[in-house]
Amino acid sequence: MTADVWLPIPPDEIEGLPEGLNPLFWDGGPDGEQQFPGDPADCVFYVVPYMKRQSVKVRPLAELRRVRVVQTLTAGVDDVTESLADLPPGVRLCNARGVHEASTAELALTLTLASLRGIPKFVRAQEQGHWQGEFHPALADRNVLVVGYGAIGSAIEDRLVPFEVARVARVARSARATERGPVRPFTELPALLPEADVVILSTPLTETTRGLVNADFLARMKDGALLVNVARGAVVDTEALLTELESGRLTAALDVTDPEPLPPGHPLWQAPGVLISPHVGGPTSAFLPRAKRLLADQLGRFVNREPLRNVILTTGAADQA
Repeated sequence: MTADVWLPIPPDEIEGLPEGLNPLFWDGGPDGEQQFPGDPADCVFYVVPYMKRQSVKVRPLAELRRVRVVQTLTAGVDDVTESLADLPPGVRLCNARGVHEASTAELALTLTLASLRGIPKFVRAQEQGHWQGEFHPALADRNVLVVGYGAIGSAIEDRLVPFEVARVARVARSARATERGPVRPFTELPALLPEADVVILSTPLTETTRGLVNADFLARMKDGALLVNVARGAVVDTEALLTELESGRLTAALDVTDPEPLPPGHPLWQAPGVLISPHVGGPTSAFLPRAKRLLADQLGRFVNREPLRNVILTTGAADQA
């Protein structure tokens, strides 16, 4: 019997899907209550719906008794990992590395430039028909620190270089060498933070990075520095950030927040020196073509028993380092 594959993109819109599988469309529907397209017990490859509530994404998991692969269409997998406990051992969780780097890096640069050059204030002035020139810092000649130097962090540096920044420092979980220079471990952050004019967060949310940007981290940032978060909201201690923003010592540009969605009336909305976008780093015109190519490639590998790309963890494995 042909095995079922659940896809959040209509199968007839994906070129190159391999033979030997029964692709079924399921994205949860507009209210998240869409009926399953088949018996979950027959699904061997589950692609998590994109831009849906966590409850929708994980709804089928407890019933996927034969599933072998759970594929997200996001770079981060933190909203799925905590719901994998009921899956059988040996299920591979894969992320969407290669899909979101360009869009997220574009937004990181957009937020950085808009914040440094005072664009939000100019927009408000335009609405009032008010012309007032001001002096603002440039990105050129600034020291930038990228915290979380994976695929997205590297793509961010690709886009920083043409802006003639003075230096890019790179930080990740462990030290390594790259063509552009060394990547330093998180343990060196205390020494690197005071030198950075702009700190860009692009790290995944893990137990190590949750609350990484706390009061001590922020206190080590130089006066007038800009914090840009295109990672996950929970990487930053919101109360500690609010304290720094309200003092006027730091500014911030946030595509993600904690809590998220940011509720009406939350103090972050009105905090001085903050620019907020509603978690839009990934959903752009670049997403769908890249997502389709990823799925066709992954399913081809799955059918041909070739190594899958982007395996983050395997259920039941003793060591997930």
